[in-house]
Amino acid sequence: MSKQQFPSMLKEQGIELSEFQLQQFHFYYEILVEWNEKMNLTAITNEDDVYIKHFYDSITAAFHFDFTRPLSIIDVGAGAGFPSIPIKICFPSIQVNIVDSLNKRIGFLEHLATQLELEQCHFYHDRAETFGQNPKHREQYDVCLARAVARMPVLSELCLPLVKKEGYFIAMKGPDGKKELKEAKKALSLLGGKVEKEIPFHLPIEESERFIAVINKIEKTPKKYPRKPGTPNKQPIE
Repeated sequence: MSKQQFPSMLKEQGIELSEFQLQQFHFYYEILVEWNEKMNLTAITNEDDVYIKHFYDSITAAFHFDFTRPLSIIDVGAGAGFPSIPIKICFPSIQVNIVDSLNKRIGFLEHLATQLELEQCHFYHDRAETFGQNPKHREQYDVCLARAVARMPVLSELCLPLVKKEGYFIAMKGPDGKKELKEAKKALSLLGGKVEKEIPFHLPIEESERFIAVINKIEKTPKKYPRKPGTPNKQPIE
């Protein structure tokens, strides 16, 4: 997807970008490539590939969920800012919070937010497990986003404790998403989540498979979750 095709393909989905927003995506790409020479942020650096596989792919969550209202978002393990920063550029009224375990990535994100003139962005260097037990963050967010972080039984334990009751956890997955969602049935139930939408689709042009799960938090998460760092990965709820 070329930079020129990007706005028209978003417009087909009801998202119209201003010149300023398009310039933000342009600068995002330039900063990503520049910093990627100093640290490992992404294996994808070709401009067309970044626009489809990172920018457009991140924004697909907004095709199935309303980000036009003021929302507090927590993005777990966003790496180079995906999916929350592209969504933030499209919907400036949302408040974006990102937790990541690598301090170098936090440095990149802080620089990026400054250069793109993004307001209401906060970045936290922490493990998701300890972050989810912190009373300042536990069950404080309207939406938790996660893209390509961990398998669903593990990801549910990292994300749902951060979501308010009646909030949402949106998991952005690849071709195994539906299978992973079945594997996470016990975890979702135990942690207070209920599947509201399952959306399988293909990215345009390059046709790779994607899957989005929209999970409503219908009950509070039991206090013991998330467990200690490393435990969800070693002993997933299955």
